[in-house]
Amino acid sequence: MPGFFLACLLLSPLLALSMLRARRLAGRLRAAEDAADAARRQAEGRGRCLGLVAQELQGPGLALLSQSATLPDDPSLAVAAAAQQMLRLSDDVAEYLAVEAGPRRLAPEPLPLVPLLEDAVAEVAIRLGPGRRDWRLAGDFAGLTLQADRRALHGALTQVLARAARMTREGDQIDLRPILSDDTLAIVVEEEGAGLAAADLAAGAPPGTRGLGFGLAIARSLVEAHGGSLALEALPGIGGRIWLTLPRERLLAA
Repeated sequence: MPGFFLACLLLSPLLALSMLRARRLAGRLRAAEDAADAARRQAEGRGRCLGLVAQELQGPGLALLSQSATLPDDPSLAVAAAAQQMLRLSDDVAEYLAVEAGPRRLAPEPLPLVPLLEDAVAEVAIRLGPGRRDWRLAGDFAGLTLQADRRALHGALTQVLARAARMTREGDQIDLRPILSDDTLAIVVEEEGAGLAAADLAAGAPPGTRGLGFGLAIARSLVEAHGGSLALEALPGIGGRIWLTLPRERLLAA
């Protein structure tokens, strides 16, 4: 028994020191968790703010671009340049949000494609103000229904259609058509606008960069969340074609 008490006396300072260190570590861990939580809330707040900025810039930018066609040549060029600068800034913000965003949670539901596409076209047409594009939806969309997240797919479509409007002029045609294969369903958007420089289409460009163009970063992330992909084909002075490709299993009716 005396040996037991002696051992306890010898170990007591060590146990007390270990407990003190454990309490300090626990305190530091709580402080780190609190700091991480505060940083997360701050980042979410910045993201919401930047998202609103991007949305607010898109509307007046497209409106200015369409109204520039009604002005004499010299003022028209200046207004169009200012509008393009505003739209590029909106695209920069969209790219930042797309890169910083975490995994997206989808709420899939049956979505008939025709009304979804018509809603997206109408939204972009409103942004154009008095400007007009000849939007042409292929009849093949009739009867096609997807299992997808309405908000996400609508957001991807409006981003793609806004870019198509931005690359074209008053009265230009923008065609939308579906392409079905054994494994995929693609929504193809074609326009005969300005196109892009070949250097902007580098295959090795990282996600969310100029490899697809800033304005398509969010659209790509939304399509990828559905297991799909987004690809751009463009030639300067000829126009562009954007493929929103989804897995065939998302097609409920055809």
